Amino acid sequence: MPEPTLHLAAALDGLGWHPAAWRLSRAPVEAPFTSRWWAGLAGEAERAALDLVTLEDSLDLQSVLPDGPDGRVDQVRGRLDALLVAARIAPLTRHIGLVPTTSVTHTEPFHVSTAVATLDHVSGGRAGWRPRVSPRRSEAAHFGRRELPPLDPTRLDDPAAVRLVGDLFAEAADAVEVVRRLWDSWQDDAEIRDVATGRFVDRDRLHYTDFTGRWFSVKGPSIVPRPPQGQPVVVALAHASVPYAFAARHADVVLVTPTDAEHAAAIVAEIRAAEETVGRTLPPLRVLADLLVLLDDTPGAARRRRDHLDELAGAAYTSDATAFTGTPGQLADLLGDWRRAGLAGFRLRPAVLPDDLTAIARALVPALRDRGLFRAAYPDGTLRDRLGLPRPANRYAAPAAV
Repeated sequence: MPEPTLHLAAALDGLGWHPAAWRLSRAPVEAPFTSRWWAGLAGEAERAALDLVTLEDSLDLQSVLPDGPDGRVDQVRGRLDALLVAARIAPLTRHIGLVPTTSVTHTEPFHVSTAVATLDHVSGGRAGWRPRVSPRRSEAAHFGRRELPPLDPTRLDDPAAVRLVGDLFAEAADAVEVVRRLWDSWQDDAEIRDVATGRFVDRDRLHYTDFTGRWFSVKGPSIVPRPPQGQPVVVALAHASVPYAFAARHADVVLVTPTDAEHAAAIVAEIRAAEETVGRTLPPLRVLADLLVLLDDTPGAARRRRDHLDELAGAAYTSDATAFTGTPGQLADLLGDWRRAGLAGFRLRPAVLPDDLTAIARALVPALRDRGLFRAAYPDGTLRDRLGLPRPANRYAAPAAV
C-alpha cells in the first residue's frame, strides 16, 4: 500500500513572516487591511490544493520585545481579527481549511465556541481553531481583569516561570474543554424543523455543559447548532513538554518546530510518549513541522533576497521555526527527507507575501507531486476527512443500540 501523501498548510500573517517583508512585497503596503488580500491568498493556496491555511492573531501589537510595544516604526504593526477574516474568506473558497488563531487567556470560551462553530457552518465543514495562550502583561492590561507576573523567555526554568506557564496551559486546557462541550451541546438531530407540527427543536437533545473549574463556570447549551464536523479541528503550536502534553490531551493537530530530521524524530517520539502518558483516546495527533520558507529560482538568488531582507530589517531574522532558503526543488527534497521522522506534513510560513506563497503553490507543490508526495486534487469531504480524522460521536447523545 502506498504511503499517504503529505499534509500541507500555509501560515498567513500580514505581508509575510520576515519583519522587512513589507519593504519587498509586490503587494501594496495597505493590502493586509483589506478583505481582497486575504481572499487572494486563500485562493492561491486553494488552487494548489493545500489542506489548510492558518491565520495569525494576537491581543497586542506585534513587538520584538517579550512584553509590551517596542516603539518601532519600521515594521508592520496592526492586523485584522483572524476569526472575522476567516468568516470573510469562507464563502469565497470551496475546499481549503480555515484555521484562525484566538487567545484563550482573555477570551471567553463561549464566544470562541459560537464563532468557530459558525465558521464551520458557513464554510461547509472546513473550520479549525488554534488556541493560543497570552503570557504578556501588555495583553492582560487591555482587559483589566487580572495581572500576570513578568515572564522572561530566557529564564523559563525558574520556578515562578514554570508555575506561570503551567497555569496558562491549564487554563487553556479548560478553555478547549469548554469549547468542545459547547460544540456537543446540540445533538446532530436536535433540529426537527417540522413546519406542519410547529416543532423546530427537540429540547431533550440540547444539553447543559455544566462545566465548573478554576477559571470558568459555563452552563450551556450553545446558541449555535452542532458544527458540520461535529468538532472543528483543534490545532496547537508546541515547542516543549508542557504544550506537547496540552496538545496530546486536547488537540487534533500539533505544529512543532524541529531544527532537522533527527530533531523532528525526537519531537515525534516525545509527543507519542505524551499521548500515552495522558491516555489519549482520540486518533493520534497529526504532527506537522513548521518551516519559514524563502524561495527563488536558484539558491544564490534566494540567499541574496534573504540577505536583502535582513539588511532592510537591520539584523538577521531568527524565529522559533527553522528557516529554509533555497529553491522549491530543494525544499521538496528536504520535506521528503524530514517526513521519514514520522511527520504527517508541514506548515510553511512564507517569508514574503504573496511572493513565497506563490512559489509554494506554483513551484513547490508541482515538485512534491512529481515525487509522489502530494495529491493532485482535493478529495471530497470536510477538513477532518482530509486529515484522516473521524467525525466524533456526541458526548451527550445516548449510544446507538447495537
